[in-house]
Amino acid sequence: MTGYSPTQLAAKLASGLLSFPVTHFRDDLSFDEAGYRDNIGWLSQYDVAGLFAAGGTGEFFSLSPDEVEVVVRAAAQSAPDDTPVLAPAGYGPTTAVRLARSAEAVGADGILLFPPYLTEAEQDGLAAYVSAVCRATSLGVIIYNRSNAIYSVDTVRRLADECPNLIAFKDGAGDLEQMTRIYTRLRDRLTYIGGLPTAEMFALPYQQLGVSTYSSAIFNFMPEFALRFYAAVRSGDRDSVLTMLDEFVLPYTELRNRGRGYAVSIVKAGMRAIGRPAGPVRPPLVDLDDHELAALTVLIDKLTDKLADKMTTGQKLAR
Repeated sequence: MTGYSPTQLAAKLASGLLSFPVTHFRDDLSFDEAGYRDNIGWLSQYDVAGLFAAGGTGEFFSLSPDEVEVVVRAAAQSAPDDTPVLAPAGYGPTTAVRLARSAEAVGADGILLFPPYLTEAEQDGLAAYVSAVCRATSLGVIIYNRSNAIYSVDTVRRLADECPNLIAFKDGAGDLEQMTRIYTRLRDRLTYIGGLPTAEMFALPYQQLGVSTYSSAIFNFMPEFALRFYAAVRSGDRDSVLTMLDEFVLPYTELRNRGRGYAVSIVKAGMRAIGRPAGPVRPPLVDLDDHELAALTVLIDKLTDKLADKMTTGQKLAR
């Protein structure tokens, strides 16, 4: 545990790219803790502002509460001392509170609160759901705005007033009007995080709405590219961003859109393509088929070659 207060955690998360590592499974779908720890160690050579353990890309929806605790503990013990680890909470309020308290006990630095399971709810119900988790932990809490948990500006403002440890708003809905209203009303009270699938697609317009960071699934298998892309966004280098979108992100998302749930499955396929397999996805997700994996591998290889050429050219110019 890095010991970030909620305020410190909010500032840290806003300062850089966020990592959303996959959860490693063996062929029998049991958790591969050794593989997971090794991968956290590999990713740790790259500078990120936070690590979300067992998140959406980490297949939170397929893990039992006991498994979530094991995964979060492994991440907290394996991540660098200066990298905060955030744990998931969700389902109903009882389970969400249990997960939040468990995360704090095993060394997490913050909580990402997923939507409640299955049911729709009125704003008062969503507010009560968030408040219950905030009261159950001293850790900083991030609400995840997506699916059946779309928070109105009034609800977010009320929660920000009532819950000192509510630190961030992660958007997975893509409603620009909603984001504009929330940011305009709350400004720097919260940190704003991009959370749409393949967040690189939305990074430029979202930056104009106060979203200074996002969680990158691509970082799992192309960390150098993900960091280069983030740096171009933050520096306002639109030409470089558009080039990288054209060369990799757009064709990548075309593959992603071939199957439901592929936003997660394609990430594990990418890890297999670079020689760092993380095992299969758990049902109800399905893995990419052989043809799709081959197409992704070609796409990654082309990008890797281009990055290598640019590095070589840069070294020659430096001489």
